[in-house]
Amino acid sequence: MPAQAATAHPSTAVRQAPANTMLDGWIEQALSVMHANGIPGTYEGIKKNVMRESSGNPLAVNRTDSNAAAGNPSKGLLQVTESTFRAFHVAGTADTPLDPVANIVAACNYAAHRYGSIDAVNGPY
Repeated sequence: MPAQAATAHPSTAVRQAPANTMLDGWIEQALSVMHANGIPGTYEGIKKNVMRESSGNPLAVNRTDSNAAAGNPSKGLLQVTESTFRAFHVAGTADTPLDPVANIVAACNYAAHRYGSIDAVNGPY
């Protein structure tokens, strides 16, 4: 039953399943989309950045930094602002930065354009 709940309501699944199990699946799904779209990145690079940015919480919203003060808070696993998400969103993923897979893919697309790959990001971006 928990697997059905995870499919129907991702935010519920986060509370019911161990975060690392969900996170691993989101990263694997994102890597599949990334590879299909020519976006570089590895599991290790994504996970390292996710843990630094949100500790694996797909619903994280930073309400205290300069982006938030400007009305564009960073959101999700890789703390992407709405404007960056829109600019680097990949078709075929959900249209919200709080969707874990869409967040990872958009952030990795951004990182690829700015740094060459999410693997090259070693601090807040």
